[in-house]
Amino acid sequence: MTCTFFGHRIVPNAISTTLKSVIIDLIKCKNVKTFYVGNHGEFDFMVSRILRELADEFDISFYIVLAYMPLKTDDNNDYSYTILPDGIERVPKRFAIDYRNKWMLKRADFVVTYITEKIVSRSAQFKDYAMRQNKTVIEISEINSHK
Repeated sequence: MTCTFFGHRIVPNAISTTLKSVIIDLIKCKNVKTFYVGNHGEFDFMVSRILRELADEFDISFYIVLAYMPLKTDDNNDYSYTILPDGIERVPKRFAIDYRNKWMLKRADFVVTYITEKIVSRSAQFKDYAMRQNKTVIEISEINSHK
């Protein structure tokens, strides 16, 4: 079983505990062993941090899926666990994030999202796309609002 994530660029630190609990539940109760996450924004970075922590405790694989190759090879970023989707080298840069997101969604059984804004965002559009594809969608903002 696999899982991917979509969320806003800016997220409150308060969701970290809920997000970690959801991921642990997916591992323990839904037998999710593989996770795909992007690398744009606070939500993605929070997910990546949690997955790194949990990889020490559980038998899981996770991949940070890049939309394009980093421009600088001498930067100080850690590119461990990163992959590029097949075929993305032929995609114009302005469409690369959508291509990457569709690639992740195609492989996912579960989709964890953090969508709070009423405006139409790319994250919200991919959440809707996941629902239309009958993926199991878990919305963190809804869980957090019931606490």
